[in-house]
Amino acid sequence: MSHKIHPAILCGGSGTRLWPLSRRSHPKQLLSLVDPLSLLQVTARRFADTGLFAPPIALCSEAYRFIIAEQMHAAGMAPGAVILEPAGRNTAPAAAVAALWARRQDPEALVLLSPSDHVIGDLAAFRTAIDAAAEIAVRTGALVTFGIKPDRPETGYGYIEAGEPIDGTTALAVTRFVEKPDLATARAYVDGGRHLWNSGLFLFRATDFLSELARLEPDMLAACEEAFEKARTDLDFVRLDEESFGRSPSNSIDYAVMERTERAAVVPVSMGWSDVGSWSALRDVAEQDAAGNAVWGDVLAIDTRNSLVRSEGPLVVTYGLDNLVVVATKDAVLVSTADAAQDLKTVVSRLEALKREETESHARVFRPWGWFETMDLGPGFKVKRIAVKPGQRLSLQSHKHRAEHWVVVNGVAEVTRGEEVTRLEANQSTYIPAGTTHRLGNAGDSELQIIEVQSGGYLGEDDIVRFDDIYGRS
Repeated sequence: MSHKIHPAILCGGSGTRLWPLSRRSHPKQLLSLVDPLSLLQVTARRFADTGLFAPPIALCSEAYRFIIAEQMHAAGMAPGAVILEPAGRNTAPAAAVAALWARRQDPEALVLLSPSDHVIGDLAAFRTAIDAAAEIAVRTGALVTFGIKPDRPETGYGYIEAGEPIDGTTALAVTRFVEKPDLATARAYVDGGRHLWNSGLFLFRATDFLSELARLEPDMLAACEEAFEKARTDLDFVRLDEESFGRSPSNSIDYAVMERTERAAVVPVSMGWSDVGSWSALRDVAEQDAAGNAVWGDVLAIDTRNSLVRSEGPLVVTYGLDNLVVVATKDAVLVSTADAAQDLKTVVSRLEALKREETESHARVFRPWGWFETMDLGPGFKVKRIAVKPGQRLSLQSHKHRAEHWVVVNGVAEVTRGEEVTRLEANQSTYIPAGTTHRLGNAGDSELQIIEVQSGGYLGEDDIVRFDDIYGRS
């Protein structure tokens, strides 16, 4: 095949299905769940074969741009682009933008649209399926999806009903797409042998997808084309035009195109796939002990069976449990039956109604320069630990309502306070009065860590005025 495949990684996600580990500001694809690397990094590294794949692109919202770019670079996968969607419009507009990008690189380019948060255990089978999909897409102009051969009745996935083989290949015609079924229907699907799980993976020639979108969703394509043409480059990011993209209808690639086109084909594959859509699903793909438990962190599981137990901080001891999910982070603990943990939307919705910050972010919050972690909070004060990566610095800023005391515990800090610029080392400190323009930077070769004590009548993160910022946030 003369033309490379352009992987387009969809990096959206609301962070509800794996709460409390997944949060809105740090959703599932950014987490290390079954590998030392995050799901996003594992996804990107599937496309490391430069003989077959072009550098992958990532499509995401502005909120995730820095951490996605950083994680991809850390995985050794410099992205071809990180394209920022100014509003959530589901997967069909994202696919359109990916196709427009790929077509600009190569008029005959193939696009592989991939979620960023799925597990694929058998990469050899994955590559074989990609080869088959690429061959049929080039030869016939098909829009190909990948159907997972089911090994059990599953009510959490959509299904694809497959038809006859296409020209003697392993690809099959798509008879119809089916919504998530009830258990009895799912059993009938598995017994019948004609239904496959819908993986959410798609491969097509960019021009073929765009021509079908022009026929089926012309308003969507017009909005995406205009947003792409008016896009601007900001640091390492491609920002789609907000007004144009906002005019696009919101729809999934399944509803907008695949269920309506006559070009749909499916390649059946068994490749150890899971969308890791619940804690029970994570338990199923993780390494388990002799009692059927999947355990991470500081955990002691006694007389415990068929359970998932994970700790991101404190010691967790379980005793006499069966078929439970126990997940502890530094600021929240979930205890649930494995069956109830299939759907945590009710839990997260209740917490959101109570305006609990635990749905939004972790105690440790990541920023492009490093991270901060709230250690204590009370009336009129907040204590934070702040880590700044070598060569990075925070914005030049001021606060109206709070003063700050900084104590360096590791590394070398460059401190701007008004017109004064000084360096502080371990065990040295400074004081920033309210209203004073200031900046913190890392002047050393190792991670800078400080303890910050805030004092004042209002300590919200929105009490900030940025005057200058190397990350374009001022």
